[in-house]
Amino acid sequence: MPITDLKGVGEKRAELFAKLGVNSVGELLNFYPRAYEDWTSVEKIENLLEGGTYCIRAVLGKPVSDALLPGGRVLSKATVCDDTGAIKLVWFNNRYISRMLAYGGEYFFFGKITVDGYGAQMLSPAFAPVQKGASIHPVYRTTAGLPGKSISSAVEQSLTFLPETVNDPIPEVIRKKYGLCGLKQALWDVHFPKTREALESARKRLVTEELLVLNLGMRSLRGHSRGMSGVKISKDFSMEFESLLPFELTGAQKRAVGDCVADITKNSAPMNRLIQGDVGSGKTAVAASLCYTVAKNGFQAAFMAPTEILARQHFENLSKLLENTGLKVELLTGSLKESEKKRVRALLAGGEIDLVIGTHALITEKTEFHSLGLAVTDEQHRFGVAQRAALLNKGENPHLMVMSATPIPRTLGLIIFGDLDISIIDELPPSRKPVKTVLRGAADRPKIYNFIKSEIAQGRQAFIVCPLIEEGESGDVASAEEYAAGLMLNSFADIPVAVVHGKTKNDEKERIMSDFAANKYSLLVATTVIEVGVDVPNASVMVIENAERFGLSQLHQLRGRVGRGKFQSYCVLISDRRSPDTVERLRVMCGTNDGFKIADEDLKMRGPGDFFGERQHGLPQMSIADFADTKSLELSQKIADDIIFTYKDLRNDELRLLKAEIDRLFSRGGQNTMN
Repeated sequence: MPITDLKGVGEKRAELFAKLGVNSVGELLNFYPRAYEDWTSVEKIENLLEGGTYCIRAVLGKPVSDALLPGGRVLSKATVCDDTGAIKLVWFNNRYISRMLAYGGEYFFFGKITVDGYGAQMLSPAFAPVQKGASIHPVYRTTAGLPGKSISSAVEQSLTFLPETVNDPIPEVIRKKYGLCGLKQALWDVHFPKTREALESARKRLVTEELLVLNLGMRSLRGHSRGMSGVKISKDFSMEFESLLPFELTGAQKRAVGDCVADITKNSAPMNRLIQGDVGSGKTAVAASLCYTVAKNGFQAAFMAPTEILARQHFENLSKLLENTGLKVELLTGSLKESEKKRVRALLAGGEIDLVIGTHALITEKTEFHSLGLAVTDEQHRFGVAQRAALLNKGENPHLMVMSATPIPRTLGLIIFGDLDISIIDELPPSRKPVKTVLRGAADRPKIYNFIKSEIAQGRQAFIVCPLIEEGESGDVASAEEYAAGLMLNSFADIPVAVVHGKTKNDEKERIMSDFAANKYSLLVATTVIEVGVDVPNASVMVIENAERFGLSQLHQLRGRVGRGKFQSYCVLISDRRSPDTVERLRVMCGTNDGFKIADEDLKMRGPGDFFGERQHGLPQMSIADFADTKSLELSQKIADDIIFTYKDLRNDELRLLKAEIDRLFSRGGQNTMN
């Protein structure tokens, strides 16, 4: 129904609603309040405090008086009283107040208390006659020319259009089992709740439904595999690969390898698996094991890293590991000479390379494979879905493994990576020592610098991370360039210091990182460009300036740059911010090295932004749900599992309305509609 079907909504008003994304009566019903004013909690006038927002029940003691201000504006004043005292009410530029409030009438007034030289007053309060009863009032997002009252009355009218029995997308048996109210009740109570309990019940129902629809939709994407794989893997060589390693795989690594081998040997559809594990948990060994099995079965494997230096490190390590196995390993990156790239591409196309490690050079048009069987992408949040697809298009539906060192709360991970099966590596190799993390203030810098010097004197290296790159970007934070210059001139005048930041040219950045990895520099001053893409086992100290400016997950990624060798490593967070929230966040970092615990805390404190990366753009927009609401995420997950177990298939007739909601949400979010 077009919104113009509502009384009082003509073409002009419809244009204002369209600015808010509302074009139909149905969209208006789903235009949920952004907040609520609770008029059920009434305060006495004698208890009102400056700055507070209150609801009072009072009688208009004398008629409203209007005064004209310069520019033709109107100032309206009134005095109201209850059995404890009186207070002034003030409205600016509302010509109708005197007609709307009757002398001697009793009303609820809701507004903020201010105090000036003339005493306390309530500014521009909303009001309603007491006969209407105290209630909870919705507060909607507005636009110029369309006040909240007009939206509220249009919503109320829309609700009367609902039929006696509303078709509910969630089957009744599921609703009853999980204590969810019906859809009609939820819509009335989310807009005009009579009590707090009614509002909570409505929100629970609508939030759960939205997350459930998203959850089932993302699972459907996973179910829509890329068809049959042209890669037939019959033999598992993972034990043979394990015998090549100079260390024992952890139980979690072995489970992840087992998941992948089962995917590629037992299913006709291509593997679509995310290997999620903390920094240093050994994801690369899992990927290498699978590459080995695929190559031993006669197919090619491609390993795409986010930076040249990381690609080169993977190449050097894997070449050494596989040198006597008969497998040919090559490197393909953008910085190679044209003649070298040409040579590698010719060998790839001719089927003479078993494993190629590289960067974006792997997905250019010039790169062709003879028989690509497995594509591995490292650091998923650095690659968009399109880049992943470009690599997969190089073969006949090859298997896909995505690796991520960004721990994501499990419930959120199942939604973000709904089109991938997930294996979690949740234990670190016994050789990895936890990084000792401390919080210090700026006044402690001399001690911190002395500590760095003592570590460097023992042959170690250190990082110092600054959050900004340019002078003048913010007065209170030193830029990386400026900071490094100060260190070179003063505290570290006799120590080789390098600096990299976002504006450093790529080839220069690669050179500096390589030189640092080769221990040509003892100290690297950088911005977050070092978050991914350098493995320096010799580095033992990570200092993070203005630590409060980073999310916990990002701090954890930065900390993961140290603690990769046999030495005890340290992370020093520098912050002078002492607000309770900041201190609590940074204490979480000092208290645990568990990336999943940190991710859970980050989600609670900051919401989901840190976790999505490029992938966020592919997710539909939520109307009422909040990804930081872990309780609702878990409930929707549980219900999704139950629905799939009970009904087996989303095409079941009892789920047709739920299926329609999935199609609607994903077409709105820019995803392809489910078949």
